[in-house]
Amino acid sequence: MIPSLFVLIVAAAIAWIEVPRLRRRKAVPELWSFSVLLVLAASAGIAQILHVPLPNPLDLIFYLFRPISDWLSL
Repeated sequence: MIPSLFVLIVAAAIAWIEVPRLRRRKAVPELWSFSVLLVLAASAGIAQILHVPLPNPLDLIFYLFRPISDWLSL
């Protein structure tokens, strides 16, 4: 529980530093991108801490390119 709270505190500190800069520049698309990526990163970090089984991105790449590999090896 404590490590996940630490991840939330770090994410809040990062947002506290970066969001005012992005608002001053009126960078709305960058603010949205930053917010979505920060939430995804914090969620992945908390899931990792809680030992939730996360999918491996490399499995998706293998799944997508396996038919091409099979076709080329004929």
